[in-house]
Amino acid sequence: MKKKDTILTVNGFKEEKFKEKGSRFIAQCFPISNEFEVSILLDEIRKKYYDATHHCYAYKLFEGTSKYSDDGEPSGTAGLRILNAIDHFLLTNTLIVVIRYFGGTKLGVGPLGKAYYNSASEVLKKANKISKTFYNKFFVTVNFSQISTVHHVININNVKLINTDYKDSVTFEILVRLNDIEIFKDKLIDELKDDVKINVENKTILI
Repeated sequence: MKKKDTILTVNGFKEEKFKEKGSRFIAQCFPISNEFEVSILLDEIRKKYYDATHHCYAYKLFEGTSKYSDDGEPSGTAGLRILNAIDHFLLTNTLIVVIRYFGGTKLGVGPLGKAYYNSASEVLKKANKISKTFYNKFFVTVNFSQISTVHHVININNVKLINTDYKDSVTFEILVRLNDIEIFKDKLIDELKDDVKINVENKTILI
């Protein structure tokens, strides 16, 4: 069974402002790649908007991690509704923070949840979105007589050649989609009759 190796995410920062019965909502979205980036962004936002009543957020990462916070709002009215908006747009590697300045009038649970959802939905509606693909980096080392064979295998597969290093032997630096790793490796071994050295970096690259 193939893994999902392509995601839809936001392409850069976007902000939208929303008002409801005197309360001001500032919705911001960010592309993210890990939880450390989230913690840095949240610290910066809390410092910048130190006088805000609430800093509610939700995020979702490619590997399945998701988290949300109501930050003092009634349970289920803020963070979860923000996450619902992320899911509605089928986004991952995305963080949304909705900053609220209380305007003196309580909205009630239903309208409050709608206000947070609308804030998140509006910023995502207007944000630029981009499809990105996960790759692994291959280093394929062969002798000079095999260069044309490697180029042939590269050309018939959905891979990206990013560098060629000529020394005593030739090393090709290649990006391979997650779902194509085994197919590409088997094809190289088959075409080069096992006379090839293949190293695969144990990390993924998102492009």
